Amino acid sequence: MILTGPEITAAVRDSRLRITPFEPGQVNPNSYNVRLGSTLLTYTDPVIDAHRPNPTTPVVIGSEGYVLQPGELYLGHTQEEVGSDTFVPLLFGRSSVGRLGLFVEITAPIGDIGFHGQWTLMLTPTRPLRVYPGMKIGQIMFFVSVGPVDPYRGKYQAALGPQPSGYWRDLASGAVA
Repeated sequence: MILTGPEITAAVRDSRLRITPFEPGQVNPNSYNVRLGSTLLTYTDPVIDAHRPNPTTPVVIGSEGYVLQPGELYLGHTQEEVGSDTFVPLLFGRSSVGRLGLFVEITAPIGDIGFHGQWTLMLTPTRPLRVYPGMKIGQIMFFVSVGPVDPYRGKYQAALGPQPSGYWRDLASGAVA
């Protein structure tokens, strides 16, 4: 079952769901709009290697915006910190942003129960596109879980700003083959 807009608001008020900052005007019929934060990361090596940390360069998006280029992966983040110990969050791009040719969070939309932090966004434009900090870029839906909950305790917990891939950490710990 998906939470309706009024239930999202009620869940924030009674702390079953945390959205900081919470703006009632960003509540939709069955989702909550999230805004683009002011920092992007880009990988600097021509080849990204899943078995090691990869160097990144930060870009601060000013009030004049920043032009994303096709063929580049940008790691952005939500302005909002979102999390719940009760509900399963899913983040998708807004349709109006998709109609501008921007793919948002195309491969990893599901969040874990127990994660609390800013969400890292994987942004890929189909053509040059100017983006701005604070623009409504995505929407998060919340689903009721069934069964015992084992809350998230992973490497991205309490994330602030965009987070590069930590896949290599799983390799080092033996968690991934």
